[in-house]
Amino acid sequence: MSKKEVKKNLVFKNKKAFHDYEILDTLEVGIVLEGSEVKAARDGRVNLKDSFVRIIKNEVFVLNMHITHLSTAHTTFRPNERRDRKLLLHKKEIEKLYSKVTKDGITLVPLKLYFNSRNMIKMQIATAKGKKLHDKREDLKQKTLQREAQQALKNFK
Repeated sequence: MSKKEVKKNLVFKNKKAFHDYEILDTLEVGIVLEGSEVKAARDGRVNLKDSFVRIIKNEVFVLNMHITHLSTAHTTFRPNERRDRKLLLHKKEIEKLYSKVTKDGITLVPLKLYFNSRNMIKMQIATAKGKKLHDKREDLKQKTLQREAQQALKNFK
């Protein structure tokens, strides 16, 4: 791959969020990163598995998101891999999310991190409600049935 070719479809998904939560509403937000973290994201070194979103002092942060540093980065410029990263939202959006979280018992979950059409890093967060164990089992059954039906149709043709 030459320098001029750019990797397309760099999307990092949080598959565990879809398993553990019922997604209600999504929102695209900006994220504050350092230069070496952006380079690491372009190299595919992002993990959203155990990350979560919190509102702290009227600011929104994504916590526990792991961005592995590049081996080419100097040791003095290596940020903490699991540091708190600020999300960029308007004040009214933050207030609306805060009211949902405090009154309705809803959780904020990061769904995916991606580069948009203007080559800026964006994060998609969602308001979500936790699933019970029997809901998770039901979803797994539905996915299995769907997969088997697709396989049967594919083999039938």
